[in-house]
Amino acid sequence: MDFPRDALAAGVKSLADQAVYVGTSSWKYEGWLGLLYTPERYMTRGKLSRAKFEKTCLAEYAEVFRTVCLDAGYYQFPTAMMLEGYLSQVPGDFRLSLKVTEDITAKKFASLPRYGRRAGQMNEHFMDAELFVSAFLGPLEPHRTQIGTLIFEFSHFHPGDIERGRDFVDALDKFFSELPKRWDYSVEIRNESLLRPEYFEVLRRHGVAHTFNSWSRMPAVTEQMKMPGSFTADFATARFLLRPGRKYEQAVENFEPYSEVKEEYTEARMALIDLLTTPAKPGRSGRRFLYINNRLEGCALWTIYAAITGLIAKRP
Repeated sequence: MDFPRDALAAGVKSLADQAVYVGTSSWKYEGWLGLLYTPERYMTRGKLSRAKFEKTCLAEYAEVFRTVCLDAGYYQFPTAMMLEGYLSQVPGDFRLSLKVTEDITAKKFASLPRYGRRAGQMNEHFMDAELFVSAFLGPLEPHRTQIGTLIFEFSHFHPGDIERGRDFVDALDKFFSELPKRWDYSVEIRNESLLRPEYFEVLRRHGVAHTFNSWSRMPAVTEQMKMPGSFTADFATARFLLRPGRKYEQAVENFEPYSEVKEEYTEARMALIDLLTTPAKPGRSGRRFLYINNRLEGCALWTIYAAITGLIAKRP
C-alpha cells in the first residue's frame, strides 16, 4: 500500500485548526524517504546527500505536519542560529516544541564520555530557574508565537539522586514559582513512584501539564490518564515513545529503518485517539501537543495515520 500522504496531511490540518497538534518526535529519518519525503529533493549528482536531507527536510515535513518535538534542545541550549535554521523552513502556524536542556533537568550526569569532567557528577544547575530563563527562554523569546510546549524531561532518578519523592515535588514547586507564566510548560517523569496526588497538585497550581508518556518503566498512557487529577493544565501533552517494558536499544534493533509498523500497539493507539478527541470535560481543553516516536511501533507516520483513521471511524 502506498503511503496516504495527502490523507494524513488533511487529517493533521483538520486537527491543527482545532489547536490539536499531532506530530513526531524528531523528523530526520531516511526510512521516511518515499513515504513522507521525496527522494529527488535531496539528491546531489544522482546520490542522496545526507547533509542536504538533514538540513532541509523539515520544510517538506511541514507540508504535512503542523508541529514537531525537537530533541536537540535536550543536549544544548538553543541558539538564535539554531532556531532560525529550523523556523525559517516552516510556516507561521507551525508549532515547535522543545525538550528542555538537561543542564536544567539532570540531577546527576550519567557516567558517559560525552559529559567529560561532569560525568558521574551531581548537577549544580538542577532546576536553576535563573539559568533556564536566560539561556533557554532568552533565545526563544523572539519566536514565542511559534513555540508549542517546553518539555522538562526528568530522566529516571536512581536511589541517592533524590531522598524522597516529596523533595522532588517541593523543588518543582519552587522552580515553577520563579518562571514567567506566558509559556506552555510540561513535565515528563520516568519514575512511576512519583505519580502521586502531590505531584499533580503542584503542576496544577502552576498551570503546568503532566506529559502522558509511554516509556519503558512507566504505566501505560491509558493508566496515567485514569489517575485522578492527571490533567493538570488548560492544555495537554503526550509523548508516545516506547512500549512499557521495552528497552530503547531493543526498539532500535527491532524497528530500524522505521519505514513500516513492525508491531501494532493497540492500547497506545486508543490512548492517542482519546487524546485527539476534544470532549467537553473539566480540565480538557482543545489545545494539545501530541508526539509519536518511531520506536513505539516501527513507524510514527503510520501510527499517526492509523490513529486519525480510527478517530474518524469513532465519530458519529
